[in-house]
Amino acid sequence: MSESNSAFGQALVKSLIGERGHIPIARALPDITPELAGQRTEGIPYSIYQLMKHMSYWQDFMLTFLEGGKPQAPGSVMDSWPEEEAPGDEAEWQDTVRHLLQGVEKAVDFARTAQLDEPLPGFPGETKGGILRNIASHNSYHLGEIVLLRRLHGAWPPPGGGYPA
Repeated sequence: MSESNSAFGQALVKSLIGERGHIPIARALPDITPELAGQRTEGIPYSIYQLMKHMSYWQDFMLTFLEGGKPQAPGSVMDSWPEEEAPGDEAEWQDTVRHLLQGVEKAVDFARTAQLDEPLPGFPGETKGGILRNIASHNSYHLGEIVLLRRLHGAWPPPGGGYPA
């Protein structure tokens, strides 16, 4: 692996897990209760649960490309948002959190080991590094929304503190 590939990979790892620019994703989610996850806020179109499911949908979609597959694109972007506002129970919520974090770990593994400028046959014009950057930026964007919703519901910071304060 070239030095520049390795440096870009390490930058992607930091973006995927959250470093410097925002709280690590693994610290921002685990203490959220199913009740908080399903709570709606006036003027905000989605619950934390819906944001998490949407993040997982696109993360899974992009990871499929990295794994050599060609996922079926949704008919509409709206198809990537669940209708259900809340998880059915604690087990479903924990599975939702676990699934998203496992996907982040898969992306991190790719960032550490893949030739990042390699094109993706199933996605013309895109590279492995580009897909990983997309996962990182999409997750960061929506993680910011989750943190804001937590603040609005008085559920911030998480145990151990959060930053920015």
